[in-house]
Amino acid sequence: MKLLIVDDHAVVRSGLASLLDGKHGIAVVGEAGEGDEGIAKALELRPDVVLMDLSMPHGKDGLTATAELKKLAPEIAVLILTMHDDEEYLFRSIQAGASGYILKNAPHEELVSAIRSVAAGHAYLYPTATKRLMSEYLERLSGGGQPSDAYDTLSDREKEILSLTAKGYSNKEIAELLTISVKTVETHKSHVMEKLGLKTRPELVKYAAQKGLLQFE
Repeated sequence: MKLLIVDDHAVVRSGLASLLDGKHGIAVVGEAGEGDEGIAKALELRPDVVLMDLSMPHGKDGLTATAELKKLAPEIAVLILTMHDDEEYLFRSIQAGASGYILKNAPHEELVSAIRSVAAGHAYLYPTATKRLMSEYLERLSGGGQPSDAYDTLSDREKEILSLTAKGYSNKEIAELLTISVKTVETHKSHVMEKLGLKTRPELVKYAAQKGLLQFE
């Protein structure tokens, strides 16, 4: 199985390559540090599986890259490898076309199993994720508990931070992208939560999805 690793951290990429290359029938054919580079290398190298990180602040994020790659090369399986143990990111990853979703703290054997599974054309979700995804889907169908719409009260900067937060960027990553301090990001985020009547990050992500802020081009 040919594997392409897409992650913005060089140490993570090299670690995964050392762990997987030449073992378990896996050949690591390339690495990329952001989404656009990942798409280009996938189209050039034609791997069986792309191991894709979600949050990559310096370039195209993993969700957008996954959606674009699946349009260009639907035969290439994408396995999301992320630190986000969150049903909303799981839901969005599958919606983007990913064949699997696994956490970065998963055991080595589970990662290998996930790669082999998606390479064979099957879906793979980390343990308990199927139940959580179904619960999220049923909640969406019911339409219950959604916050009132106060989107128009947000400033342009607040809308920008809302979108980046929903896509999985950390406060530090947002600060670097927007060239502002982490404290300023935290203040804007607090105002966003207050104006929208939100209390948790999953609620914020759901709201952003409703507003179309996570839609793929």
